[in-house]
Amino acid sequence: MVKYKILIKKSAAKELEGIPKLDLKKIIDRIHSLANNPRPPNSQKLSQSELYRIRQGNYRIVSEIKDKDLIIHVVKIGYRREIYRYP
Repeated sequence: MVKYKILIKKSAAKELEGIPKLDLKKIIDRIHSLANNPRPPNSQKLSQSELYRIRQGNYRIVSEIKDKDLIIHVVKIGYRREIYRYP
């Protein structure tokens, strides 16, 4: 099985700082599991973009998958209520 390389955007890494430790461990485990399965059964493609959303409890992980290069780029991590808001 082919493993994808996971890249995390600097701003997404910074968003992890405010997440409680219990949830943080689950989110990090979920991100690592994407290397083996970039589109798990509960993932959804976001409309009008090439981004995918993965749910982990009350948090969401938004990523871009580049199958050609075998790269998963995590672009945003946040609480479910705030993740889709744009400034």
